[in-house]
Amino acid sequence: MRMNTLTTVAAFDRIGEENAFAVLARATALAAHGRDIVNLGIGQPDFPTPPHVVEAAVKALRDGHHGYTPSVGILPLREAVARDLDRRFGVAVDPDLVMIVPGGKVTMYAAIRLFGEPGAEILYPDPGFPIYRSMIEHTGATPIPVPAREENGFAFSADELLALITPRTRLIIINSPANPTGGVTPAEEIDKLVAGLEAHPHVAILSDEIYDQLIFDGLEHRTLLAYPEIRDRLIVLNGWSKTYAMTGWRLGWSIWPKALYDDVRKLAVNAWSCVNAATQYAGIAALDGPQDAVEHMRAEFDKRRALVTEGLNALPGVSAVTPKGAFYAFPNVSRTGWKAKPLASALLEEAGVAVIGGPDFGVHGEGYIRLSYANSAANISRALERMHAFLSERAPA
Repeated sequence: MRMNTLTTVAAFDRIGEENAFAVLARATALAAHGRDIVNLGIGQPDFPTPPHVVEAAVKALRDGHHGYTPSVGILPLREAVARDLDRRFGVAVDPDLVMIVPGGKVTMYAAIRLFGEPGAEILYPDPGFPIYRSMIEHTGATPIPVPAREENGFAFSADELLALITPRTRLIIINSPANPTGGVTPAEEIDKLVAGLEAHPHVAILSDEIYDQLIFDGLEHRTLLAYPEIRDRLIVLNGWSKTYAMTGWRLGWSIWPKALYDDVRKLAVNAWSCVNAATQYAGIAALDGPQDAVEHMRAEFDKRRALVTEGLNALPGVSAVTPKGAFYAFPNVSRTGWKAKPLASALLEEAGVAVIGGPDFGVHGEGYIRLSYANSAANISRALERMHAFLSERAPA
């Protein structure tokens, strides 16, 4: 019998995953076999895409927009992104530095691909979105975790981050509001970080601001685009998925330094060609059209945030700081006696509640689980009731 002799390159042995999708698949499989599952695992708004956005895509198709588009995105959409940033933050962005991409991860991939190689170091938030570390390791660069600590409300410390920079540091990744913790870094810490980066001109910055419109308690998002002193080495990641309930449309945008823009354009030509036309016209409608749906979603998420925080703090052995942004809670479960991943697995298999174990988000994630409150208040209440019963009755394995 002939043996399989195919051998892939070693870099693919280092690629990780986003376990939220594995949990989603398991929850779906259990539901298909008749189990009643409440899914607080996946980070996806439970609202429909606003109707005027959907209609813009339908109109684009009817108007004959069926062909290839520019690899960097159509100019009207790049101009709409620039208008939106000026309207919300008062920052001027050249549309020729805007890149339209199929979702947020593409910007992560491109930025890490540009700077990651053996011998390089890339700093990333931990606990943080798992694809950061996955792609860093894929390139052969060394991932350096920047702790997001509970005692700081899961905001990063500028002093702690700056102390981790070495001559080998090529890129730092920051994320505020943050996944998985819901942490929002205060403006004064952002100011301190930017001031400290003056001593490290060799370091590029990737600012993941995908949750910038999901922020609470009267706080305001501080975009790194507001700092002209770092614009020549700043990459900003954002998109439509979370703000406009468009996860399945696969539409994101990023801002690049002029010196890097053509490199990313070439990567687009080689990897994804372009974003489909109809989706881009939907993106214009989302940015330029009424924002009522955004305000409605944010208000609903705020109500659920209060519900989930109060409910988590009533669970045996659980404590939770109030998240300031995004739609995630990251409760501390260390006093339950359970390790985080076995607890997450048992909650799904035995209690019918899908959550994600903290270690799936990094080396500092042990002792925590992530819950998404992008689900209805009724489902959140059912999940909390099941978790309370489980933790009251079930000893750690």
